[in-house]
Amino acid sequence: MKPDVKAFFHKSTYTVSYVVSDPDSRKAIIIDSALDYDNASGRTATTAADEMIAYVKAKEYSIEWILETHVHADHLTAAPYLQKQLGGRIGIGAVVKTVQSTFKKIYNFGDDVAEDGSQFHYLFKDGETFTVGGLQIDVMATPGHTPACITYKIGDAAFVGDTLFMPDYGTARCDFPGGDARTLYRSIKKILAFPPETRLFMCHDYAPGGRDYLWETTVAEQRAKNIHIHDGVSEEEFVKMRTERDATLSMPVLIIPSIQVNMRAGNLPEPEDNGIAYLKVPLNAL
Repeated sequence: MKPDVKAFFHKSTYTVSYVVSDPDSRKAIIIDSALDYDNASGRTATTAADEMIAYVKAKEYSIEWILETHVHADHLTAAPYLQKQLGGRIGIGAVVKTVQSTFKKIYNFGDDVAEDGSQFHYLFKDGETFTVGGLQIDVMATPGHTPACITYKIGDAAFVGDTLFMPDYGTARCDFPGGDARTLYRSIKKILAFPPETRLFMCHDYAPGGRDYLWETTVAEQRAKNIHIHDGVSEEEFVKMRTERDATLSMPVLIIPSIQVNMRAGNLPEPEDNGIAYLKVPLNAL
């Protein structure tokens, strides 16, 4: 099985979104979409999502699913907008309920924000399998960056979210609430146990050293060249490196708006009595 993969790069957040399709049935899924959001003005836009919609319509694809690899902390998902325009169901890993419970307390949300995952159409369990046309999609829990991270394995391709980056950039941070470097190491080892030729698709790229933006690699390349977790790096070495590195990192620019929107499947807060919707900013909490 070799799905067709079309990548869309959202340069303002360095996010890569994907339309993954079955060439025979023309059924497709969208993975890790991005909504345009200006942090200074609080304005949203759908430029990036509209580009994906135009592509899907031009190809005459039928969108079955709009999937998230995790609750993103660096961009807002466009899932509800895409679903309204293209149909399909919004899915994420079942452990999203843990993320919701954690951040519901941080944001001090009331009963109007559920922590049972009900904002999503479906919650995938580790080891679950489903089909889109002739494509079989295997769901594998890969926590560590967040408790709810999952990898979607589709034929010879795997969509790993933030778990891995291109080999010259390494691996995900583990210092968000619920993150754990030891768990991440073990999750990555599960991904790197796929056949060497398996295509791996990243959710972000930051073009270190000024190279071109890249988002596709292979298991073999990661095992040989990943600067954090190439073959021969022990679990203890990785945990030490990851813990020390994370202590030097600042929070992502969009973490405050992103998580409170993404934990609700991308749904923005309801407007208040003046017709304006508001996001919350927890002070001294992260």
